[in-house]
Amino acid sequence: MAVTLTDVNQMISVEEARDVVLSHVDPLPSERVPLLDALGRVAAAPCASDIDVAPFAHSAMDGFALRASQIAQASEGAPVQLAVIAEIGAGSVHDGPIGETECVRIMTGAELPEAADSVVKYEVVDVVTGDGKPGSVVSFASPCQTGSNVRAAGEEAHAGDVVLEAGDVIGAAGMGCLASCGITEVDTFRRPKVAIMATGSELVPAAQVPGPGHIRESNSQAMAACVLEAGGVPLVMPIVPDAYDDLLHALTEAVKDADFVITTGGAANGDYDFIKQVVADAGEVYMTQVNMRPGKAQTFGKVGGTPVFGLPGNPAAAYCGFQMLIRPALRKMQGFQALSFPRIRARLTQDVKKKDPRRILLRSTYVKTADGAYEVTPAKNQSSGLFGVIQRSNCMAIMPEGLTPAQAGDEVECIVMGVPEETVL
Repeated sequence: MAVTLTDVNQMISVEEARDVVLSHVDPLPSERVPLLDALGRVAAAPCASDIDVAPFAHSAMDGFALRASQIAQASEGAPVQLAVIAEIGAGSVHDGPIGETECVRIMTGAELPEAADSVVKYEVVDVVTGDGKPGSVVSFASPCQTGSNVRAAGEEAHAGDVVLEAGDVIGAAGMGCLASCGITEVDTFRRPKVAIMATGSELVPAAQVPGPGHIRESNSQAMAACVLEAGGVPLVMPIVPDAYDDLLHALTEAVKDADFVITTGGAANGDYDFIKQVVADAGEVYMTQVNMRPGKAQTFGKVGGTPVFGLPGNPAAAYCGFQMLIRPALRKMQGFQALSFPRIRARLTQDVKKKDPRRILLRSTYVKTADGAYEVTPAKNQSSGLFGVIQRSNCMAIMPEGLTPAQAGDEVECIVMGVPEETVL
C-alpha cells in the first residue's frame, strides 16, 4: 500500500526497502536476439540441440586409428608393426576396411573410421619405415584401451537434448555450446530501459566550465554506468532544474518510454526537493527514507505503472542507493535469480567510531592475508560527496545500526563490489 507524504519520517530498514522495491518489479517480456547479443543475459526458454554434438566419433589428437585388439599383445620386447594405409585430415573420412595388420593416420578432429575403435597418439608410436604417412610401417610397443583418445558421437549433446535451461545465465562457453547445437538466436528477458535524470538548478553539463554557484553534473554518467553494469539500457535525460512543474513534466514524459526511472537530487526535505511530491501527485509513493548512511533520503514509487526511484544528489549516497536497492530490481527484471552481491567477513585494520545510529556503509578495501583470512581498511575520507573514494574501493564494510563502535581486529561484514552476484567467495 502506498504511503502518504505525512509518513515521510517513517524510516525503514535496508532489507524492508529492498523488499518494497522488488515487490513492485517483475521480469520483463522475452525477446529473441542474435546469439552474441545474448552474452551475459538470462535465457527465457529452454534451448535444445538439433543434432548430436559431435555428430560423429572423432579423434582427440593426432595419431593412428586402429582396433585395440590389433595391439593387445604389444610390448617393448615384442612390438606390433602395422602398415599405414591411409591418412584422414579433419573434414575427411575413410570408408574402407582396416586389415588386421593395418592402421590409418588420423588428425585431431577427424572422423574415426567405422573399422576402428581407438586412436594411439603419434608421440608414442615408432616409425619403422617411411615418414609415418601412407606407405609407412609403424610400431606399437604397448596395448591401448578400446575408445582411447576418441571423443564419442553425442558427447556434448544428443539431438533434442536441452543444453540451456530457462533461467540460465548465458556465458562465453555457453555461446560456443549453443552455436555447436545450431542455435543462432536465443529468447532472453528484455533488458530494461532506464531513464536517468539529474535534478538541480546548480548543475551544468560535464563539457561546460561551471560559473559561480554552479557545478558539473556527474551523477547521470555514474548512474548510467551502473545501469550498464547491471545489464540495463541507460537513457540519459537533460538536467532538470529545481522546479516542481519542470520535474513533473520530465517525469511524466520519461515513464512513457522507460521501464524504470532514476532521478538524482531533490530527495530530501528542503524547499527545492520535489521528487516525493511529484511522485505522490503523479502516481504512488511506497517509501521515502531508508535506515542507511549514505543514502537516507530515497523515494520509491510508481508513475503510470513505471517504477520511479529518487536517489539523493550526493554521489556516494546515490551510488550506495543504486547498488543496494536499484541494481537488484533491474536484475530481477532481467530474470536473474542471484540479486545480492557476495559478502565476506573481514577483520578491521583500524578502529571505527559510530556517531550515527543508522547502518553505515563504509567505502573500503579488503585484502586476503597470508593466513587465508580477510582484512578490511575503510577509506579515510567517507564524505558522501566523493566518487573517487568509491573508485579506489572494492567493498563496503557494514557498521550495524546503533552506536556501538568497532575496534581494530573486530570482524565486520563486507559487501564485495565489482563481481557478479553469482560469485562464491
